Amino acid sequence: MIAKVILNPYSNRWNSQKRWPEAEAALNAAGVKFELAVSQHKGQIIELAAQAAREEFSPIIVSGGDGSLGDAVNGLMQAAVANETIGPLGIMPTGSANDVAFALGLPTDLNEAARVIANGKTRAMDLGKLNDKYFVNNSGAGLEPYVTLKHEKIHWIKGIARYLVAAVQGIMDKPEWAGRLKWDDGEYNGKFSLISIGNGRRTGGFFMTPHADPFDGKLTLAFGYRSTRLGLFQALPRAFNEDKDSYVEMEGMREVHTTKISLHLDSPSPAHTDGELLPEWIQDLEYEILPKKLKILVA
Repeated sequence: MIAKVILNPYSNRWNSQKRWPEAEAALNAAGVKFELAVSQHKGQIIELAAQAAREEFSPIIVSGGDGSLGDAVNGLMQAAVANETIGPLGIMPTGSANDVAFALGLPTDLNEAARVIANGKTRAMDLGKLNDKYFVNNSGAGLEPYVTLKHEKIHWIKGIARYLVAAVQGIMDKPEWAGRLKWDDGEYNGKFSLISIGNGRRTGGFFMTPHADPFDGKLTLAFGYRSTRLGLFQALPRAFNEDKDSYVEMEGMREVHTTKISLHLDSPSPAHTDGELLPEWIQDLEYEILPKKLKILVA
């Protein structure tokens, strides 16, 4: 069968477009037969992925970052019939953080990534849902997407360092919210600095949900409140810890595993799925996990 490659040229500040000749050569060397579709505007990947699925291209390969993968999954869900599994989906990781590839243990070297796709081995991973949007890796409200707003305005720094600078800027502003949070077997009422929902462990290079597993049939919820800027800055370096001594172990922070999450905030917050900001700030967020919904190409 012929694959469809969907290229997001803007991903990683146009670096994805610059790397396309390298990605193309890697796919050809691996023997992957494909047709190329190039996204021309924000949101078009959704349309291109839905069209490719309806035209029965297989696999569908995304050359871009985590947001590109999130858009592709939303397109695949548009084209899906009833309760069928979507995919297979392949990854050519040309984004800035490539958190989904990290969560799945996939190579970031493009030649190795192409060989993974050519081998055709798939595994069914979970998919997250926020209201009417789907996500592969991560979603959140509060400080996390607030930092994304800062990140989108930074043009003079590349890669993971850009996320770190944005985090510092966000903490200096110290936004906070209050509301009610419920999950399978618990609830919390009070103030929030951040609410992060992970299917994967890492987002933007930070381990926001360090014990998440995209194959366990659950979302991982990390949330809490730090009352001072100093408290938030103390948590920041511990967000780079993959397991032990994580920021979720600090006073005021929690991490739980659950299948559903309901959040009502007293005032609107920015929110995101896979790093892509929702068009409007919102107050009500409903999450659920769709176990083993996405067939992903793995090593």
